[in-house]
Amino acid sequence: MNAVVLWVLAIALMLVGALGVVLPALPGVPLMFAGMVLAASIDDFQRIGWLTLTILGFLTLLAVVVDFAASVLGAKRVGASRRALWGAALGALIGLFFSLPGLVLGPFIGAVVGELTVHGRVDRAGRVGIATWVGLIFGTLFKIAIAFSMVGVFVLAYLID
Repeated sequence: MNAVVLWVLAIALMLVGALGVVLPALPGVPLMFAGMVLAASIDDFQRIGWLTLTILGFLTLLAVVVDFAASVLGAKRVGASRRALWGAALGALIGLFFSLPGLVLGPFIGAVVGELTVHGRVDRAGRVGIATWVGLIFGTLFKIAIAFSMVGVFVLAYLID
């Protein structure tokens, strides 16, 4: 394939990945990593070597773990039930179909409904919902920091050649 076409595809993957960092519908950081690996392969890994790709891979794995754990840890911190945790996950999935408001409110509503079905107390369910949402926000902020770090490592490695 032509190098220009590969660069366009690599940059497109990185840009879509950057959108995915804040939109849970897309696997943002893994898409960015895929674009970086493709870009590195264009010149047979001469500018971006395996050490850099290993670091970027570790950062990708860290971002994925944080993404899954953040809202669960937020909810667990206030003693959420297992049903509230499942509700938050289901709410996030359903929220994908309702654009940004669904992505923001879905996990909150799911956690609240899940907790209400277990304990029936609105105050407790509200605390669980808020904790889930706060965890989601902190997870997203952490993913943004990781994504910026990945871009920095990639650009630095590319320019140092």
